[in-house]
Order: sequence, then C-alpha cells, then structure tokens
Amino acid sequence: MAPTSFGVEYDDMSRTLDQIKAPVASELEDFEAHFREALKSDVSLLDKITYYIVRRKGKQIRPIFVFLSARMFGECKEPTFHAASLVEILHTATLVHDDVVDDSQMRRGFFSINALWKNKIAVLVGDYLLSRGLLLALDNDQFILLKILSRAVRDMSEGELLQLEKARRLDIAEDVYYNIIRQKTASLIAAACSAGSASTQLDPDLQQRMYTFGEKIGMAFQIKDDLLDFGEEATGKPKGIDVKEKKLTLPLIYSLAQAEAGQKRRILRMIKQNSEARATFNAVYDLILEKGGLTYARQKMIAFRDEAFAILHSFPDSPSRQSLEQLVYFVTDRKY
Repeated sequence: MAPTSFGVEYDDMSRTLDQIKAPVASELEDFEAHFREALKSDVSLLDKITYYIVRRKGKQIRPIFVFLSARMFGECKEPTFHAASLVEILHTATLVHDDVVDDSQMRRGFFSINALWKNKIAVLVGDYLLSRGLLLALDNDQFILLKILSRAVRDMSEGELLQLEKARRLDIAEDVYYNIIRQKTASLIAAACSAGSASTQLDPDLQQRMYTFGEKIGMAFQIKDDLLDFGEEATGKPKGIDVKEKKLTLPLIYSLAQAEAGQKRRILRMIKQNSEARATFNAVYDLILEKGGLTYARQKMIAFRDEAFAILHSFPDSPSRQSLEQLVYFVTDRKY
C-alpha cells in the first residue's frame, strides 16, 4: 500500500482519524452531548429512535470538518457546536430519507430506521430531524448558519432530483454529472466548512473561500465513491450498485464518450433494459477498462483535491490546517 504525502499508510483508519482529530479532540468529545441534546424529544417513540441513531453514528467526518475549519480562525465557541450539530442532524435526516427511497435495510452495519419501524415512521423521523436542525439555528439566533445549511438542503434535494431525471433518460454529460455531485454530495461538506469558519469569524470572504474548499473536497469524495463502486479497492462492498440503479457515474460517462456509436448504444440499451444483470455490469466494466475510465476519474479526483489544497494553503499554517489537509487525504484515500 502506497504512503500518502504525509508518509502515513491508511491501513489503520481509526488510528489515522484519531491523529487528524487531535487539534479538536476535546471539542469533539463535548460534541457528543450537544448532539444528543439537540435530538431529544418528549415523544417516547421518537426519543427511542433518535437514541438508536446516536448509537449507530458513523465517523462523523462532517462535524470534524466543522471544528477544524472553526479552529483555523479562532477558538471553538457555542456557535461552533451549533454548526456541527446542525450539519450532522441534516446529514442524518438525508440518510433516513435516502434509505426509504432506496428501500435499504442496512446502514453502517445496523438496520435502517425503515427496516425497524417501517417507511411512514422513517419519513416522519427524517422530517423531525430537518425541523430540529433548522430550529437549532433559529432558537440560538444563528442566522448565518441557518442560511448556509438551508442552501445545502435545497442543493441536495435539487441534485437528487436532477440525478433521477437523468437516470431515466441515461443522457448525463460530464458537465451535468459535476453539477449533480456538486449539489448532491459536495454542498453539505462545503456547508460544514463554511459554517465552521462562520462560527469563529464574520468575514464573508473567508466563509466563501472555505465553502469553495469544502465543495472541492466533496467533488473528490463523490468521485472516490464512483471508483470504489467499480472495485478500485478490495472493500467488500458489492460492486455495480450504481449500474443497477442506472446511475451514470464519471468512469462510465467518460468511457461512453470515447466509445463508438454502436458500442455506446449497446451499453446504454443493456443498462436501460436489464441493469441488474451481472452481464450488464461485466459489459460496462469491460468498456471502462478498455477506455481508461477509472484512470480518468482518478485524475479528476486528484485535480479537485489539488484545487482544495490550493485554497487551504492560502491560509496560515497551523495544527488545524495540517489536520484538514490530512483529512482530505483520508477521504480520498479511503478503502470504503
């Protein structure tokens, strides 16, 4: 396994993440209580479900972006905890709704909310989380945070709908793909970085630069997901999920653009008529290998990552900036 630019091999992901979190370790520890408090409800069923959500939390990458972005410009304050809670609540809400839409039974190795409590309850829980997140900002007069995160919710919804529209037609061009992932995935990471910076300083230019920094990371993050779906790493993740769902991701979009007209029509016809067949995935995978789709997507991922670094390096060096740089490597070198 090749080392990163920091000389760190990412075979021990949890150890590496602990090192990345070091400048804000105490804040992240305190964040747990803030997040639990933000989800509390007087409705016993809802309180039971939100407790389950807290127990099955993931790596909390987005709150880490919030706290490190905040510490680049000052000490983390109460608004920083509000920003981190708001980002994590909204992210969780979108995952709950996604599981209903995709009829997913598992999430991060746990049963999904809809698997345990059925779709109607899951949709209502997602709605509750969205309202709790927005009220958290309003109740604490954090209108800048409300503006930043409300825009992210809008962008994520538009991105998902644009992807669904294009999946029906199977006509996604590369520029449309970038627009989809910018809205669908990158917008929340961008909001996390911008909200974190906004919690410790009021300069709108700095907030916008951090937003753009996060957006570039989010673009690279999604392209890495595309690569993993085609088995770039031995992750154990089922391969070909995107093809089964008729999602045209960057490796395939590029390869189709390089294919002859007849070859392109054949592949698109297979995806449209029988996307879940193993033969369809094999044909898609063979095309991507033939046309260099994985190499092209990897190059684009690195290009977005380099653009993020260019912005990050425009700020003074600090332990938080160094951790942010390592975090960018973490999300683009991950194996799952």
